[in-house]
Amino acid sequence: MATYIISFCILFLSIILVQPMPTIARRIDAARSLAESPQIRKFNFKVQYANATRLCHTKSLVTINGQFPGPTMYVREGDTVIVKVQNRIDYNVTIHWHGVRQFLTAWADGPSYVTQCPIQKGHSYTHKFEVVEQRGTLFYHAHVSWLRATLHGAFIMLPKADAVLPYPKPANEHLLYLGEWWNDNVEDVIEEALRVGGGYQHSDALTINGQPGALYNCSLSDTTVFDVVKGETYLFRIVNAAVNFQLYVSVVGHSLTVVEADAEYTKPYTTDILVLAPGQTTNVLLTADQPVGQYLISATVFTPTPNLNIVPFPQTPTTAILRYKGAETVLSSPTELALPKFPSFNDSIFAAGFTKSLKGLSTHTSGFDLPLNVDKEMLFTIGYAVEVCPTCNLTVSPNPRLRMRTSINNVSFVEPTSASLMEAYYYNISGVYEDDFPSDPIYPYNYTGAASSNFFSVVGTKVKVIEFGESVQIVFQDTSTFFFEGHPIHLHGTNFFVVGEGFGTFDPVKNTANFNLVDPPSRNTVAVPSGRWSAIRFKAVNPGMWFMHCHFDIHTSWGMAMAFLVKNGQRVNETLPAPPSDLPKC
Repeated sequence: MATYIISFCILFLSIILVQPMPTIARRIDAARSLAESPQIRKFNFKVQYANATRLCHTKSLVTINGQFPGPTMYVREGDTVIVKVQNRIDYNVTIHWHGVRQFLTAWADGPSYVTQCPIQKGHSYTHKFEVVEQRGTLFYHAHVSWLRATLHGAFIMLPKADAVLPYPKPANEHLLYLGEWWNDNVEDVIEEALRVGGGYQHSDALTINGQPGALYNCSLSDTTVFDVVKGETYLFRIVNAAVNFQLYVSVVGHSLTVVEADAEYTKPYTTDILVLAPGQTTNVLLTADQPVGQYLISATVFTPTPNLNIVPFPQTPTTAILRYKGAETVLSSPTELALPKFPSFNDSIFAAGFTKSLKGLSTHTSGFDLPLNVDKEMLFTIGYAVEVCPTCNLTVSPNPRLRMRTSINNVSFVEPTSASLMEAYYYNISGVYEDDFPSDPIYPYNYTGAASSNFFSVVGTKVKVIEFGESVQIVFQDTSTFFFEGHPIHLHGTNFFVVGEGFGTFDPVKNTANFNLVDPPSRNTVAVPSGRWSAIRFKAVNPGMWFMHCHFDIHTSWGMAMAFLVKNGQRVNETLPAPPSDLPKC
């Protein structure tokens, strides 16, 4: 009997312990085994707890199917994807397919209280959508509270079998997946930050494929390894799934040629250092052209703030190993290999130069061509704000106790609770949201000059209405309310063209004349630089309620978000379908 109990315990532990990412060979084989014609791809996601150990610390974390990061999904352009999400944890859950356009499938998009209410404990929801005119590297993640810190994974869309790649075919490919690790429960971290009204406890480590790497305690033997053969060229699919940090990425001794950004092809751009904001993905080509050996791959934080006291972050870079065939397989010391040489942590000029160097390969995306003329022009200021909070610990003399807020156009977004925004629109439920989100700032001032005397924002649930087919231009203006900080702004439901970026305050006459309307990159997340502006254009051809927010989760939690309501068109395939029967209830 004792033997049976011991055997059962061992089996049980093997189930609940976090499972590592599949090996490269297994993942490549999985990709190659996909049928060449469009198929129905079915996945079953069990949101469940599993134990994981990092930094000499074991904790229970929220996972997909017991894996951290979650399973890599392979689909092909034209496929229909069906994912049943079962919630087996104590928190409410949603899953967002980051960058998937969800053409006429807005109910499957996933942001909590925007397109659906969260999936409650013991319940499930089935997402169904098609991969329409998309191929490349994206990812999926939880879209409620901060659960995406551990609830995420890669979503890889292979091109059609007869597609011609716009770059040399690589010998093989690797997934380089960036994230963060907290020793504490991340839900406790954000709860405490919102309670006190101020800063939050930053993560304890950065990670590559879920592992902190050789420079962190108790991590040397688990450092991620990428095997290569001298003379071969490899495609690296890079995802920044970090919660709150932009990252530099580099490989010692090797150049990286960018060929794709946010699942859109780019003109080749070769560099030694990448800059990725949270929510951004990049495919690069790397040629193994160095002497046989081992070389460090590393990522470290880029944050355009003046000093570390304003936005603290993990000081130790995360590392992985690029290992040539024939090299020694044992790394005996964390400092045995040299680190890449990165710019300073706040080198905004370098980051802006990298962003401006990315050029699009096509002026068609998301079912529309680059708009040369626009129907709606908007100026969205993004920055910090405060609100009075008698129970909070944050004080700004001589003001009363305050709570940190962030805002877009001086409006801090608050999620509804009785119904999702899209249900309220579809069923004409009143009192859930207001459709008067401003096209320009409520409180205009010199946005990059002296700080405004008005630190406060309007708190509410506001959406911006767009008619079907309208061409839209948005200029995002970073502001100096307290201090400058860049913001990665992500728009659901469509890609957009980044047509301009510049220093200081946007000048609608001077700066518009210099927009790039020839080869702008198409993206789903734009990293608006600190103290600067970025301009995007898109055409509203996908009806539904589409969330737009900063992809720093702390900023979304403080209110840097809003939603666009794209109304129905008049023709076939221009109308939001009815919701599925299993749409979760609030």
